[in-house]
Amino acid sequence: MDRYSRIIALLKVVLPLAAVALLSTLFLISRQVETRPVIPFAQVDIDDRLRGQQVTAPFFTGTTEAGHEITIAAAKAFPSSDLGTASATDLEAEIRTTEGRSILLLSDSGALQPDTNSATLTGNVRILTTDGTRIETETLEAELSGSEARSPGSITATGPIGDFTAGSMRIFTKSKNAPVHIEFTNGVKLVYDPAKAER
Repeated sequence: MDRYSRIIALLKVVLPLAAVALLSTLFLISRQVETRPVIPFAQVDIDDRLRGQQVTAPFFTGTTEAGHEITIAAAKAFPSSDLGTASATDLEAEIRTTEGRSILLLSDSGALQPDTNSATLTGNVRILTTDGTRIETETLEAELSGSEARSPGSITATGPIGDFTAGSMRIFTKSKNAPVHIEFTNGVKLVYDPAKAER
């Protein structure tokens, strides 16, 4: 046998043995697979939840006596020191009237009293209506069963007819099937903008 044939015969034996040796080391050296399930929460979130009771992204919906729909949502809600009260952060409430209009209420924080069917929105309260009115105040007290809310403090607003301020504001219905009204009182000052009114 010549030299070339001997090398080929030797490689036919050595190469498959080397391949088997490489494959066996792959299985022996491979990393161990993590079989414990990973919880999709950061340790900070877990610590916060263990420190105090809270509900993340609570959602409440209902209908008033007049048939208007009310939806309330928050980033977090937790029991307050006052019995029967829940505190919440990043509150968002929407009133959809039977006439098809919408009033959106937003605030940084608030308190819900389910037993009295009321809520108090505090901190950077914004009220947005479908006709383009934007109202800002610091506190808004709402009665959830009757589509009624009032701002005990001053408000600033901008709307289709211009910019205005007032000492207080009230959202209400005159009777069970009446439309929702927004009333401004206590020193209302309006800067009328004809350009806005013509749009």
